[in-house]
Amino acid sequence: MKEKNVEIVTHSAAETVELGRKIGSVLRGGEVIALIGDLGTGKTHLIKGIALGLEARDAQQVTSPTFVLVSEYLGRGGTICIYHIDAYRIETLAEFQALGFDEYCRPDSVVLVEWADKIMPVLQGVETIELRLEHISKNRRKITIQNVRLS
Repeated sequence: MKEKNVEIVTHSAAETVELGRKIGSVLRGGEVIALIGDLGTGKTHLIKGIALGLEARDAQQVTSPTFVLVSEYLGRGGTICIYHIDAYRIETLAEFQALGFDEYCRPDSVVLVEWADKIMPVLQGVETIELRLEHISKNRRKITIQNVRLS
């Protein structure tokens, strides 16, 4: 298996959500996705799309869980747990680990970590897919998908 990086430019929030939907539709469970990008780059829109692609009933309710730190959604008729973790307010690696991160990483779950750059040492031993988001202009975003495995 080889790894490949993919770069995609979206031109609106709707396109970012649609890209997320396409990503979510191919996830099978067991994935940890690290989202990295500045404020306003579209991380939450991408996650909303991933939840749609995983057929989460409440995908339209996806918001940044900044104050609750972890939101949980059920996808594919309840067969996939989607854990949306926001590390923005996390101050230490121990605080992140205390959230129970290891317990979320299961074959029947997809773990989405916003602000993953803040807790990267915890992710070092975990196989992750990295989604790096950057502003290009007011509505355009460059999204780089890293660690995509191709058979």
